[in-house]
Amino acid sequence: MNEVTTIGVDIAKSVFQIHAVDDAGEPVIRRQLRRRQVMPFFRKLPPCLVGMEACATSHHWAREIAKVGHDVRLMPPRYVKPYVKRNKNDAADAEAICEAVTRPTMRFVPVKTPEQQSVLMLHRTRQLFVRQRISLINAIRAHLAEFGIVAGVGRNGVEALLKLISEGNDDRLPAPARDCLMALAAQLELVKRQIAEADRRVRAWHRSSEVSKRLEAIPGVGPLVASALVASIPDPSVFRSGRDLSAWIGLVPKQNSTGGKERLGSISKAGNRYLRQLLVVGALSVIRRAKQLGYTRHPWLVELLARRSSKIAAVALANKMARIAWAMMARNESFNPSRLSTA
Repeated sequence: MNEVTTIGVDIAKSVFQIHAVDDAGEPVIRRQLRRRQVMPFFRKLPPCLVGMEACATSHHWAREIAKVGHDVRLMPPRYVKPYVKRNKNDAADAEAICEAVTRPTMRFVPVKTPEQQSVLMLHRTRQLFVRQRISLINAIRAHLAEFGIVAGVGRNGVEALLKLISEGNDDRLPAPARDCLMALAAQLELVKRQIAEADRRVRAWHRSSEVSKRLEAIPGVGPLVASALVASIPDPSVFRSGRDLSAWIGLVPKQNSTGGKERLGSISKAGNRYLRQLLVVGALSVIRRAKQLGYTRHPWLVELLARRSSKIAAVALANKMARIAWAMMARNESFNPSRLSTA
């Protein structure tokens, strides 16, 4: 049998599909592996190039297979899909992965360390708690509205409703309904405490990271945004420029250009949705603060706000924030305020 040089692995929960080729690109191994068979299989092989899609559990398997001497590369699934021939199945997927990983223009995803994955898990857990808090507040408002009890928008309105539930003096609220609302209020209080604890842990990790503390100097970037950027981008050198990072996050316009005529549309949103959301929210806070003070140190932002809405300006500012963050991480620099002064 010819020596294996490249392997495509279609990972799953229990059954893994393997497609291996030699130097000439001829298939050498096509087989399925159970979960317990994966590592013994790779230990027997000489060092080779291993490709996998960047999906659930891929970073774990990339770290484990790299420990036995293989060169493991992760690829976005959308970049692998064009190499799938005809019908989609595990064997066809593994073959497509094996072919895609050898392409010189393929873009790869850096393998994250356990620490980086832990920080991202903390962010995702906090995000889940925030969604649960919104869901509980909406449920409480909706249930009380059925009995004609409505409060104003915002935090003060919610606190007024919770006080009404706890006191139980409103005759419009039957006892069975109040019991249900008390359970929802207790759950809401628990979720609030969990969010506060997640914030405390994020701040603690942020203070322990030198890069994250440097990024906090960017206007609109706090501990939450800075720690998410550092954990999501283990190696900034994989991006050729700050614009590449912005494109990966999804903050650049979509293109539909042909014949030398450029047509730019709305932002692509094809990337890291969580980072994009954090950066836009941070940019909105900068714009809101500028409107409160009546001035800003960024003339280009003033000109943009004069002809575009605040949300469009926030996306433009978020794009610039991402580019500045890449420059600071890639070049190991501190924040330079003059970077935000130019368009």
